[in-house]
Amino acid sequence: MHRIDGLPDHVTIYEVGPRDGLQNEAAILPVDVKAEFVERLVDAGLTTIETTSFVHPTWVPQLADAADLLTRIERRPGIRYPVLVPNERGLDRALEHGVTEIAIFGSATETFAQRNLNRTIDSQFEMFAPVVSRALESGVRVRAYVSMCFGDPWEGPVPIAKVVEVGMRLLDLGCFELSLGDTIGVGTPGHARALIESFPCGPGPLAVHFHDTYGQALANTLEALRCGVTVVDAAAGGIGGCPYAESATGNLATEDLVWMLHGLGVETGVDLGSLVDTSTWLAKRLGRPSPSSVVRALSKEP
Repeated sequence: MHRIDGLPDHVTIYEVGPRDGLQNEAAILPVDVKAEFVERLVDAGLTTIETTSFVHPTWVPQLADAADLLTRIERRPGIRYPVLVPNERGLDRALEHGVTEIAIFGSATETFAQRNLNRTIDSQFEMFAPVVSRALESGVRVRAYVSMCFGDPWEGPVPIAKVVEVGMRLLDLGCFELSLGDTIGVGTPGHARALIESFPCGPGPLAVHFHDTYGQALANTLEALRCGVTVVDAAAGGIGGCPYAESATGNLATEDLVWMLHGLGVETGVDLGSLVDTSTWLAKRLGRPSPSSVVRALSKEP
């Protein structure tokens, strides 16, 4: 264990495997397997697990069983189980099932806003505003994602000023946390630092969400931590991506993140061995090997 100056003592891992991970897998898992996946993640020490999404099943059939899943999992004290909601109808369903934390997802580019939300950048806020206000009135916390923060497959490089503008508008709505998404994985550490340092709110409410398309997710995460960020999104086994951007490959693997953080003396509360066993178990059910380097190195399976 060798620390680097300027790193936090503890990092909160925002586990997105059950939602952002499974939504882009070809295999559609039975709901009881998804419930066991969530329970295994909790057993491994993860305390924030984005469990599912109330997006219309036509668009994300892998998560069509969201309501059923929420009735099957045991919501343990001290564990957060946020769900993604796209609009007020999604919020209605989340509230019906006793959800206490939601996430909304916006875009920093016009093309992705149209393809993902059927909205312009400006009009997406007309959709978000009532969702956030109603959620807060109901005692539900709201997280926000911004997609395409570094590059867009249709528009190319994304200006930092545009990302900051969209992100600050989401925070101003009342979101407690803003996750900056490198949806197609083109970011590099210097770009990550420049983006984070451009936010007038400072790093406090910021989280990072890197995809590993070009092998840069860990390097970008380390730079974000050195900038003061303490919340990192990751998916067990490195599964998933984005169904609306074909060039978006897998998420940063939680195991790879934990290996790096523990080697740096940064606490996560995660049992790496238990997590590797979980991703190995899941890979069998998905019918493909885990993309995670750490899972492949530590798995007891051939």
